Amino acid sequence: MIRLILLTDFTEAFAQYLLKGILKYSKGREPWAVCRMPPSYKQRFGIKGVLDWAKKWEANAIIAQFDITDDVSVFEANNIIAVAQDYKKRFTSIPNITSDYHLAGRMVADFFVQKGYRNFAFFGYKDVVWSEERCEGFFEQIAKYGFSSSFYEYHNEQIENLWFYESTPLIKWLKDLPTATALLACDDNQAIKITEACRIADLKIPEEIAVMGVDNDTVVCNLSEPPLSSLHMNVEMGGYETAALIDKMIKKKTKEYKDIYIKPLNIINRISTDIYSTDDPYVLQAIKYIHQNLSNKLCVEDIVKQIPLSRRLLEMRFKSVTGEPIYQYMLKLRIDNFAQSLLSSNEPISEIALNAGFIDYKNLARQFRQLKHCSPSEYRLHNRKK
Repeated sequence: MIRLILLTDFTEAFAQYLLKGILKYSKGREPWAVCRMPPSYKQRFGIKGVLDWAKKWEANAIIAQFDITDDVSVFEANNIIAVAQDYKKRFTSIPNITSDYHLAGRMVADFFVQKGYRNFAFFGYKDVVWSEERCEGFFEQIAKYGFSSSFYEYHNEQIENLWFYESTPLIKWLKDLPTATALLACDDNQAIKITEACRIADLKIPEEIAVMGVDNDTVVCNLSEPPLSSLHMNVEMGGYETAALIDKMIKKKTKEYKDIYIKPLNIINRISTDIYSTDDPYVLQAIKYIHQNLSNKLCVEDIVKQIPLSRRLLEMRFKSVTGEPIYQYMLKLRIDNFAQSLLSSNEPISEIALNAGFIDYKNLARQFRQLKHCSPSEYRLHNRKK
């Protein structure tokens, strides 16, 4: 049996997804036992206390939110494999569960620019690698589009204070942002602080500030008012690959390792970003109606009935703003939702398609390939382990 300590914050979706991936790897293999240790244990007893428990419990490995000042060498000295979950900085002496954070920032920048935004902001933590690099990637991509002079940053928060923030300076900063600013928060927790501060300041989301988080914690995102858009990271795959690495290091008795890179998958577009930066009120009305009714059997004619314009004129104005016809816009949203369900559900693909309102599976597969450049089954296989 492989005995693993997982020292992380289980109030966050990241830890839950990570554990799911570990459990998937264990299926059909040697049994795994997992001890879920809260970060408060390390804060109270220090690394020595964690090591003492690991030895008493006869742990083979530990995945933890280590501080860069923690003496992680004590685990190797006791034949315990240590893996760092990115907390503040990457380690050079042990494997890291990390990501291409610059790529995540660039993906969100592309998303916002394509929606017509010309003012951008980032809200993150001080001295935290994944926050800093997401900000850098976001800014670098914005600069490539020529909007570097319209970029605003706020890094006044310490990661130790996940739940706490000074609302007065944050609200002042938000009020000073230009109207129609696209804001990326370093994760969903920080994004929720933005939505709360906007509510207090009477700033409309997404009309005045469009807000995007990272990690796609579905509970947090849907509890937000309005529901929060977020960049979905393939953390479950990261958990699977971390378990595979630990298994290999134990069985081959090797110290060779590689960092585990969690891939940013796609943006889950909810109401907090379901708007284009445009002065056309009819296009904005159409977009909002689409997002609010996408789960229904929606057709272009249904949208036209909501807008006091002819179908031809609405189609022309819609394409001028979004760059695509109304039908294509709705199809892309439905395909994105379907793709997300492929990764979050274990149901057969045909059943997921029916639940998403796609009756003709062959036609769906063709449309999916056109947009995602692979079949639904290939997409599911490539982006997660079974």
